[in-house]
Amino acid sequence: MEEHDGIEESSVRLTGSSVNGSGGGSDSRWVDGSEVDSESPPWSLLDESETREGQGPLRRRLVKKARRVDSFDVEAMEIAGDHGHHTKDISMWHTITLAFQTLGVVYGNLGTSPLYVFADVFSKVTIKSDVDILGALSLVMYTIALLPLAKYVFVVLKANDNGEGGTFALYSLICRYANVNMLPNRQTADEQISSFRLKLPTPELERALKIKDSLEKRSSLKTFLLLVVLMGTSMIIGDGILTPAISVMSAVSGLEDEIEGISTSGVVVISIVILVCLFSIQQFGTGKVGFLFAPVLALWFFSLGSIGIYNIVKYDITIVRAFNPVYIYLFFKKNSTDAWSALGGCVLCITGAEAMFADLGHFSVRAIQIAFTCVVFPCLLLAYMGQAAYLMKSPESAESIFYASVPDAIFWPVFVLATLAAMIASQAMISATFSCVKQSMALGCFPRLKIVHTSRKRMGIAEVGVMLVSTSLVTLVMLLIWQKNLFLALCFPLVFGSVELIYLLAVLSKTKEGGWLPLVFATCFLCVMYIWNYGSVLKYRSQVREKISMDFMLELGSTLGTVRVPGIGLLYNELVQGIPSIFGQFLLSLPAIHSTIVFVCIKYVPIPVVPQEERFLFRRVCPKDYHMFRCVARYGYKDVRKEDHHAFEQLLIESLEKFLRREAQDLALESNLNELEFDSVSVRSRDSGAPGVDGNGELRIPLMQDRRLEETGTSISEVSSELLSSVMSQDEDPSLEYELSALREAMDSGFTYMLAHGDVKAKKNSFFIKKLVINYFYGFMRRNCRAGTANMRTPHMNIIRVGMTYMV
Repeated sequence: MEEHDGIEESSVRLTGSSVNGSGGGSDSRWVDGSEVDSESPPWSLLDESETREGQGPLRRRLVKKARRVDSFDVEAMEIAGDHGHHTKDISMWHTITLAFQTLGVVYGNLGTSPLYVFADVFSKVTIKSDVDILGALSLVMYTIALLPLAKYVFVVLKANDNGEGGTFALYSLICRYANVNMLPNRQTADEQISSFRLKLPTPELERALKIKDSLEKRSSLKTFLLLVVLMGTSMIIGDGILTPAISVMSAVSGLEDEIEGISTSGVVVISIVILVCLFSIQQFGTGKVGFLFAPVLALWFFSLGSIGIYNIVKYDITIVRAFNPVYIYLFFKKNSTDAWSALGGCVLCITGAEAMFADLGHFSVRAIQIAFTCVVFPCLLLAYMGQAAYLMKSPESAESIFYASVPDAIFWPVFVLATLAAMIASQAMISATFSCVKQSMALGCFPRLKIVHTSRKRMGIAEVGVMLVSTSLVTLVMLLIWQKNLFLALCFPLVFGSVELIYLLAVLSKTKEGGWLPLVFATCFLCVMYIWNYGSVLKYRSQVREKISMDFMLELGSTLGTVRVPGIGLLYNELVQGIPSIFGQFLLSLPAIHSTIVFVCIKYVPIPVVPQEERFLFRRVCPKDYHMFRCVARYGYKDVRKEDHHAFEQLLIESLEKFLRREAQDLALESNLNELEFDSVSVRSRDSGAPGVDGNGELRIPLMQDRRLEETGTSISEVSSELLSSVMSQDEDPSLEYELSALREAMDSGFTYMLAHGDVKAKKNSFFIKKLVINYFYGFMRRNCRAGTANMRTPHMNIIRVGMTYMV
């Protein structure tokens, strides 16, 4: 994909001087005939305080040539000043409540790790001395302290995207700062969304700009970054496939030793029944499930800590020696190869740590931090220390250390809690996986699905891979967005990345023992996501190349070469600018076309949520008598389209009427300012040295107006306010009233949804691999993913569909 031509959606290239008054330098940018100057927004959409000053926007309007105002920026820039994005102040009690709920959703995997960690570690290393136990315990303790606590709680959680976590959240954060998205549909208006902006510090800015420039210019770096993100996401999904079975079976296995006659087959049957119950409650949602599971996990962590303290005091209080990291060195020195193999089992103690970040969108950073530091971390340390203290007296119990260390009097209560906790352990990765899949769908990297239920995995290979991906992306965020000192930014991957790489190499030794299965799942999902993204990008570029020219539309005239009948036609397409080629197919296929045409583009932007009042952007297509508009409906990757088609239609029409009124006001102001400019030019012709022109030749407030102001003692800002008020209070433009009445008449006649049933085919001269990927793999996914009508929530009775093939 060497097409560095990101195919900008425009038809004219303009080159001119930079608008800074200095006249120095020039820049070139791609625009279409109605592109707005981002440095000179319409007066009516500026902050109220700036409008009162008069000299700012009014002066810029006088300096500039009149331009068309049918801009996408109209609604976005209006909202920018009035609906800023503010973080809500959350009370301490609410934060504590959220922290309590995180126990039930986020920490299930970490909480159930004492069920099987030491059993796995000591299946590789035979206990022959205290060094074996102390070394393994020290390794587990420092692994939990270094990765979940130091890395995730104190660093990674802060790299969130407006409260959303996960690899795709990091990717969207990077996409907002640097234009690295493979789909070339980014617009200037997107940057005006209140939650889009990034507050960037000034230090280290030059380095950050160099990194940004490199990412934007090199398509190979864009592809590599996307592959890294897809790899992390696919590992989370692959990591979640085997979790329910492994977690539940680990808990139920305690029955084999307690009840005679219970075999492995019986454990499997019981586990299946429990798993069916687990997935049957997913329909109630994360909030209800979390609040239901939280008390159970709270009791579980309390029991872990209590049993741990009991075992430490009863069996060997000197187990606290494991806080000395020297025992890790002695452990590896004594056991060498076996210790390296046991390191793969030690990774299980941090399985599920990535859920702390992936599930962040359901809670808050502070809640997750409080829950881990105050409850999860100390209880896990006590649990592992208690099991190690028991092994100091009974090393032969290593195979079933968890239930062996539980006092007989409370075995059954703990067994019930363990089983419930194992069920809940699956919920963390179920929620995390669902979040990742939905984010990837919104960013064009996964086929359309209705819902996905999965969870976590066994051997820990995918878990460590996800951690490495998170480390890489957070490092890039530090360099690019946080703009940290280079030394501090590189310390993060050197410390945490090195540890994770060591663990990854260790767990790869378990590939033959079953670790290959989650890797196969992850590879399959990686291929699916990349092929879908690759095909979607090629399809979009094909649509851009084949869009209808404006000259052709003008030749057709306002009748479009056919009959215009009352009604509103909503033509769905993916282009954010230009007229899609599928419109030509409708003109050829239909005997008549609607009196009002709106080209609707459902677009996902790299932010979690788009406020409802900033949803729609409009632009007029062709002259007024064509009654054609483009609408971009923007959604964040966490937005859920709950509105039905009636609500969507109502919102669209209200926003369109608002746009038409704003357009009329702006044109009226242009007319008034042009009159003032004409008067100013007349005065300047009589007195070229008048102060109405500054040293750079920029037209200021007209000289005649200045003299009148001096005579009356009226300020410039007062005149500006009067001018703006006169425009706002003038009678409605007859042409505006006519257009609004035509729009209402069309709305009364009803809406028709015009959809394209498009096939994507590789060109005949394409390479064999490309033909295989596009014609078969991508084509198969398009045919079997969720239909566009269901995804767009369009009514089946009002649909007109035509077919079209895109050659890529």
